[in-house]
Amino acid sequence: MTNFTTSAAFMDRFGISLPILQSPMAGVSTPEMAAAVSNAGGLGALGVGAATVTQAEQMLRQAAILTDGPININVFCHEPAVQDLARENMWLQRLAPVFHKYDANPPQKLHEIYTSFCVDADMQAMVLAQSPAVVSFHFGIPPQAVISALRAAGILLLATATSLAEARMLEAAGLDAIVAQGWEAGGHRGVFDPTAKDARLETMTLVRELVAGVELPVIAAGGLMAGSDIAQAIASGAVAAQLGTAFIACPESSADDGYRAALQANDLQTEMVSVISGRPARCLRNRFTEWAAEIDGELIPDYPIAYDAGKALNVAAKQAGEMGYGAQWAGQGAASTRAVPVADLMRLLEAELAEAK
Repeated sequence: MTNFTTSAAFMDRFGISLPILQSPMAGVSTPEMAAAVSNAGGLGALGVGAATVTQAEQMLRQAAILTDGPININVFCHEPAVQDLARENMWLQRLAPVFHKYDANPPQKLHEIYTSFCVDADMQAMVLAQSPAVVSFHFGIPPQAVISALRAAGILLLATATSLAEARMLEAAGLDAIVAQGWEAGGHRGVFDPTAKDARLETMTLVRELVAGVELPVIAAGGLMAGSDIAQAIASGAVAAQLGTAFIACPESSADDGYRAALQANDLQTEMVSVISGRPARCLRNRFTEWAAEIDGELIPDYPIAYDAGKALNVAAKQAGEMGYGAQWAGQGAASTRAVPVADLMRLLEAELAEAK
């Protein structure tokens, strides 16, 4: 276990010059984005939880061409889904009227579209072979043997925690740092057990609780959009800040036109919903989140089986010209996104951080 008690020590160990980490954002982050963040002195990231092994390896190789800086590879460590055909058929029936609205039919059957890193031996082998500077875990952590193998390869390890109890599990597992994901964060809530009670702690409250309760360095995440937010996180005891939504509007992002347009809406709001993927995730308010208000949560299939239906509905709606069924993940600070190249955004963040100190 490695303890970095200060922001400067953390940055030195991770090979970065700014206390800014880009959130992995599976489906939005690109090698170009990650490389630009790392080239600017931060820690760029690639979310490969939704990628095949081949796709993930290609992303890693492309990022390595674009930067000599460190890259963080993020993987999903959820419990493998439990198939429940009765529930899944009920879910498809519930969604059928929405599909029909866009002259489409729901899938006949749903599938577990993402394999958890915990049981994906091929992905584990590829990550070890490529040996990125940093690997981060979301939804939990893999078996101890996998953690030990990654550490033996010299890879630094991060993981998301939404509570002190989860943070202590990460500390016991021998990780290098903890990403404290506050309730304001966009995208999937990183809770280890989605059926357990969630305290829904705000980012700075969670940071202070983890700093007081564990010895590992803490990285703040959730609702952070500007250099002043990074300064507040560090003042609260974090060694760095992880920003995700702040990068979505950048041209290096793979967000589609509907996603980008939604970020510019005058009445922009976010909602925490489970209907899109089967796990709680913060999304821009759109057609899908409006429909979610009618749904009994117990009907929703396991993650990521439910996501199979969500993605199919998004495709059907987009083909009919409706962009409001996408997984438009975004944190509560989404109204403050800046549509500038990553390099420019990093310069802005650095200047704002310096001014706020």
